[in-house]
Amino acid sequence: MLQIAHIQAHKEEVIAALQKRHFSRATELVEKAISIDNERRTTQSSLNELQAGANEVAKSIGALMQQGKKDEASRAKEKAAQSKQSIKDLEDKLKELENDLTNCLYEIPNTPYKDVVAGKSSEDNQIIDEWGTIPTLADDAVPHWELIKKYDIIDFELGNKITGAGFPVYKGKGARLQRALINYFLDEAIAAGYHEVQPPILINEASGYGTGQLPDKEGQMYEATADNLFLIPTAEVPITNLYRDEIVKENDFPIKMTGHTPCFRREAGSWGADVRGLNRLHQFDKVELVVIEHPEKSYQRLENMLSHVKGLLEALELPYRVLRLCGGDMGFTSAMTYDLEVYSAAQGRWLEVSSVSNFETFQSTRLKLRYEDKNDSKKKHLAHTLNGSALALPRIVATILENNQTADGIKIPKVLQNYCKFEKID
Repeated sequence: MLQIAHIQAHKEEVIAALQKRHFSRATELVEKAISIDNERRTTQSSLNELQAGANEVAKSIGALMQQGKKDEASRAKEKAAQSKQSIKDLEDKLKELENDLTNCLYEIPNTPYKDVVAGKSSEDNQIIDEWGTIPTLADDAVPHWELIKKYDIIDFELGNKITGAGFPVYKGKGARLQRALINYFLDEAIAAGYHEVQPPILINEASGYGTGQLPDKEGQMYEATADNLFLIPTAEVPITNLYRDEIVKENDFPIKMTGHTPCFRREAGSWGADVRGLNRLHQFDKVELVVIEHPEKSYQRLENMLSHVKGLLEALELPYRVLRLCGGDMGFTSAMTYDLEVYSAAQGRWLEVSSVSNFETFQSTRLKLRYEDKNDSKKKHLAHTLNGSALALPRIVATILENNQTADGIKIPKVLQNYCKFEKID
């Protein structure tokens, strides 16, 4: 979340930045946060004065008793008792104001980076790069939801029988292709200096609040209500939370982590051609990159992460384009996001397969993730957090199947053949 000190010092700049998102409540919530904080400061000041006075009265009681001034000591005790109640009342009020301020700040999204353009929707996103040649398929080419039936590699009906819609069963070469992609993505991340971790796929409320899934996306997550736990929507959440309430050393940067997890999302969108088959699922696999970085180097790191994802897509020989999202299309927690889309020749459309984002201090403020100044260990600063999909599997699988279909079967990209142990699905 945004820091109240920053909002107080840069009110108009914050409002202007939020308007890039077309966030209609920008002025209302910023003004509300400042008002609550002002009252909180006044209450804190009154509490400090009252506590100081109460301490002086408490000290005087003993001296008065020693001097035999029992009446004055008695009156001092009465005053101390009254002060104690007043202090409790102010402490309760302060706690309530701090809670109100936190809840207000939870409603305010991150401010976009200077390079992010204003915009309302995906139509206002900027295409900043394109790579590859869109393949020309035979006239009888079909989308992946037909191919998976033809070759019996992914079964949606079985998944629906076991769980429900949006939970496919991967079979035979379909399962092996999944495993090959996961291993390939992890190996490439490790080769690029990322430290592999295997985190839990259930998180508690503190973790959800730490990375911004709560309270913003509560309805999109599956909840284990008996234990007040949530199934993760992305590995970003547990991996980033490894450093919640931590103070790292400046020399530790960059802290680069990668991990594979299944991901679970209740919100699967409306049904239709755009979300058929693997295009949108309730459960899917993803390899995630998470970086904790020095604020001065985080945007350089963002470009580095983007290049890594582009390299994966090029190795898979999938034509792609890179979009810099406009303010209105960015996620709640992001300061800047790149989306990468691959072209599905059989569907004739672009499919998003990765988002790479810089959150600046938005998550670290919630996480209380700080670093120790290398020149002065007493100074602590908020770190920047970043993450990126490298990559989400469903639409990658869909595009590999569609773009590589031939009369003799589906060709496997060369980079995956040693992982799959086969060259074709037939």
